[in-house]
Amino acid sequence: MLNGTTTTEFLLLEFSDIWELQILHFVVFLVIYLAALMGNLLIILAIAFDHHLHTPMYVFLMNLSVLDLGSVSVTLPKSMLNSLMNTRSISYAGCVAQVFFFLFLLTADFYLLTVMAYDRYIDICQPLHYERVMNRRACAQMATGARISGILYSALHAGSTFALPFCGDNVVDQFFCEIPQLLKLACPDIYQSETGTIAFSAILDLGCFVFIVVSYVQIFRAVLRIPSEQGRHTAFSTCLPHLTVASLFISTGVFAYLKPTSSSPSALDLAMAVLYSLVPP
Repeated sequence: MLNGTTTTEFLLLEFSDIWELQILHFVVFLVIYLAALMGNLLIILAIAFDHHLHTPMYVFLMNLSVLDLGSVSVTLPKSMLNSLMNTRSISYAGCVAQVFFFLFLLTADFYLLTVMAYDRYIDICQPLHYERVMNRRACAQMATGARISGILYSALHAGSTFALPFCGDNVVDQFFCEIPQLLKLACPDIYQSETGTIAFSAILDLGCFVFIVVSYVQIFRAVLRIPSEQGRHTAFSTCLPHLTVASLFISTGVFAYLKPTSSSPSALDLAMAVLYSLVPP
């Protein structure tokens, strides 16, 4: 591969050339990372040790927390280490690994959010069929399917991205190896193949989002027919956080991957990356 012989490392986004501001960046990202670790670990431990929570909704939530732990661990530690060590570099192999695992975890995360919408739909709209439809075997198959889909999706994108020769410099205008920023470094006459792959994937993701929206339209219609106010409150409290995370995830992710990339580092690009990669976990 041409790029394998000419590019040995990439340079990630430098937040500032002032040492004190780099330390500030390290502290801010450390707080975000520790908050994500603590929150998701508490969810995993609470569900694992309380047998009353061994229901499909909470099992899916535990799987979601595991994926979230992985996704923030793929990107944040390297960025924090670079700030602490006053460097910007990431090896070519490290960038490949970061792209693969980040896409795998985020894709599995989103597909799991889609499965959770289906779980809520069956529970609220067809409660008499819930035990039969959402049995242990079906839940295991859905969770496994989300992970397998994530692996295939990630292998497709990582493979097509790093098969391209990089004709530009090696500066990635993001705090991690993000595909749209890597495509800016590829030869302009052949990078359209990966752009087409991104567009196709966006259509699939949009299909999942439409499925989530349709499921929640049915859910809200059913919830509004619940006679007791407490029952409506309970149903909404289990659905609205999930819908909020799914909406934030898909809207910012699609925007970050489909919008035209700027030739210079953009605060909007950074904000979108933070919104879809750090805020949901």
